Amino acid sequence: MVMKLLFSLLLLEVDLIVKVQKTDFNIDNEIELLKNSCSKIPGAISIFTGFVRDFSNNKKLTSMTIEQYPGMTEIELKKISQNTSNRWPLLGTLIIHRYGILQVSEKIVLTACASLHRKAAFEANQFLMDFLKTKAPFWKSEKIDDKNHWVRENNDDINAIEKW
Repeated sequence: MVMKLLFSLLLLEVDLIVKVQKTDFNIDNEIELLKNSCSKIPGAISIFTGFVRDFSNNKKLTSMTIEQYPGMTEIELKKISQNTSNRWPLLGTLIIHRYGILQVSEKIVLTACASLHRKAAFEANQFLMDFLKTKAPFWKSEKIDDKNHWVRENNDDINAIEKW
């Protein structure tokens, strides 16, 4: 009972940071922002950074275009963050997702989960990324051989959320 009450108190203090932007981001600055937004000093912050690859289905990729629906995207990302913080004792979460035309090796996404302990931070960040990958309202097209191809849902991504 005491543990459940403590978990409930921590839930009230979670800061959910969501940014959807065209511009690049500095990982160190963003992690410092998350750390400073927490009501307590985190014992762990787990991060994931995704980049534009140079290949897709064994074909050379030159760029990726990511489209989003302004307003709706931020609302959905907050829901994913809130769902994550409802499952683990977190002090804060961070999602930054870029949109627009991105070149090979550019950063696309940053997710981070802050907690008092590493296990919660690791698990929560994996959950956050799994749901972001499948439930966030982004549409991606890849430029291969000077032609754009829409990216389809990936079965591995769909299967990943079923474990939760």
